[in-house]
Amino acid sequence: MSILDRVAVKRVEKLLKEFDKNLSVKALEKSARTAEEAASSLGCEIGAIVKSLLFKTENNFVLCLVSGDKKVSLNKVKKTLKIKDASMASADEVKSITGFTIGGVSPIGHQTKIKIFIDNSLNRYENLFAAAGHPNCVFKITYNNLKEITNGSIKDIVE
Repeated sequence: MSILDRVAVKRVEKLLKEFDKNLSVKALEKSARTAEEAASSLGCEIGAIVKSLLFKTENNFVLCLVSGDKKVSLNKVKKTLKIKDASMASADEVKSITGFTIGGVSPIGHQTKIKIFIDNSLNRYENLFAAAGHPNCVFKITYNNLKEITNGSIKDIVE
């Protein structure tokens, strides 16, 4: 893990500890770059994995936190934001806006303040797992704590 990656993981861990001293980052031996890899490494259902996906909108960005077994509906995102255009952010945009590389984007600890939408289907799981700033690092959190720590808005944003 590079120095920059370690800094990103420490940024996430600091916020977790400030929120709840019992929350922590777990380093995995295998990659959790995709929801499938994360579920396999953790031995959990793919739906319990939180995907953090950044979208570029007409004048800003929105981070969508969705269940690992769901796909974001661009039409629902556009309708929710009352805009005509939205697309996936590029790898460079993801890095500059969140401070994380794709595969390790955390729901917290971003470089800039981002509007966050949380897919309501995540509430199916008692415990969720989200990236912690690096493709091999995750943290476990409840749905309610995810809502609280991200200050995200609950939305129906999946297909």
